[in-house]
Amino acid sequence: MSLQRLLDDQVSRLNDLSGLLEDEQALLVAGDIDGRRLNELAADKAGLQQALEDTETLRARVQRQLGYSEGVEGARRAAEDAGCHERWHAMLDKARHIARLNERNGRLLELRMRHNQQMLDYIHRLADPDVYAADGRTGLQPRRLDARA
Repeated sequence: MSLQRLLDDQVSRLNDLSGLLEDEQALLVAGDIDGRRLNELAADKAGLQQALEDTETLRARVQRQLGYSEGVEGARRAAEDAGCHERWHAMLDKARHIARLNERNGRLLELRMRHNQQMLDYIHRLADPDVYAADGRTGLQPRRLDARA
């Protein structure tokens, strides 16, 4: 398989992964999260990541077989010599974009999980107001009747 074809495959898969990450982001910012769809996206992302890894392994092997050094510098030189310099840079740009999307989604997920934990803690305190919090206080003060009414 030619280097050009391998780079095209990687860019195509990275574009697909970008779309999945954008879908994931939309779900994470939605008010009502569709957990089933998030699980489907996670499975789809895992499949694409495996395909990307397989293609990258093949590309690195071809690079070595052609006599180029391992690593980024060897890959850049191989791309230049094969006339694929633009594709190589497109792949790198797309990979950086994917990294940013993935980081953003990770932060959104962390924020969502923290919010869910706070809600669970609050519900727990409502259900059992005598439970002590981490600071040693009870979660809620007993409710009092308003005698003015």
